[in-house]
Amino acid sequence: MGFRCGIVGLPNVGKSTLFNALTETQAAQAANYPFCTIEPNVGQVGVPDARLDEIAKIAGSAKIIPTQLAFVDIAGLVKGASKGEGLGNQFLGNIREVDAIVHVLRCFEDDDIQHVANKVDPLADAEVVETELLMADLESLEKRVPAAAKRATTGDKESKIIASVLGQALELLREGKPARLTEPQDDEEARVFAQAQLLTAKPVLYVCNVAEEDAADGNELSARVFAKAEAEGAQAVVVSAAIESEIVAMEPEDRKVFLAEMGLEESGLARVIRAGYELLGLKTFFTAGPKEARAWTFPDGAKAPQAAGEIHTDFERGFIRAETIAYDDYIALGGESGAREAGKLRQEGKEYVVKDGDIMMFKFNV
Repeated sequence: MGFRCGIVGLPNVGKSTLFNALTETQAAQAANYPFCTIEPNVGQVGVPDARLDEIAKIAGSAKIIPTQLAFVDIAGLVKGASKGEGLGNQFLGNIREVDAIVHVLRCFEDDDIQHVANKVDPLADAEVVETELLMADLESLEKRVPAAAKRATTGDKESKIIASVLGQALELLREGKPARLTEPQDDEEARVFAQAQLLTAKPVLYVCNVAEEDAADGNELSARVFAKAEAEGAQAVVVSAAIESEIVAMEPEDRKVFLAEMGLEESGLARVIRAGYELLGLKTFFTAGPKEARAWTFPDGAKAPQAAGEIHTDFERGFIRAETIAYDDYIALGGESGAREAGKLRQEGKEYVVKDGDIMMFKFNV
């Protein structure tokens, strides 16, 4: 299962610097002028999870393979993007292809770095991007909903569903609210709503890019962003892209010392990943053995066959059962054999709802 988070924001807020730091590459050209990122760069990021290391130690695994999240560095947006200004059409097209939006907001002062509006105001910056996404959705639905409503009068079932759920989204957009506040009434409405690929339906994580000295506690500007996120039911994290770019080349132990000196317990990567996972409703299960210990991503609420399908479609298609050990039991009892002897290795069937941290082995037949 591949999940993609699109990094967006106005030019010169630190998007490309953050992308480079997150993916530990220099694939995105970070430069002090608008539109330095012309094509979206994609970086696969291993999700840090201390549980995987502990599992690997007990299993004696030769390899450790974390689950991954993709970050897409999307070209900077300017006012008028919904009408094709700047790189608007390309920007909007790239946004449609991601599962969540990581909205980077500049929360630092620096006279050497040009701001596209010549002032540092993260809430105003956020409004520019949000307005362009909203306008694009509005233009799309103002054509589609009336047409569906007209067809619905002939008794067309699909058109009735479209008119109902997208009509609700259209009303929200007209009120200046994002489409993600739409509440589909059943699975069919949820399907139609998802297929519409509305830009403002995507979950949003605000990343407050602050100066190094504000990395631990944030500042007045980031506090305003957190208040905005709380009011919207969204999420926000504080990150110093400058610090993240510094620690990229460091050895793991040196990173720990450096972060501790900065008053930080973990890197910005870990904070963004954890918030991104929560934003997308993702959980992790593990497989372990002498060859490898591996983490796998699954959506919260998934049943055992669906989780098995994350490994291979044949596992889901021919699912028989899942041998399952809770993480705490696996650690406390010294692995699979100890859990089996203690009666903590469970045989779970097709209706089992997988829990975060489960260590699983699937039996299947195709």
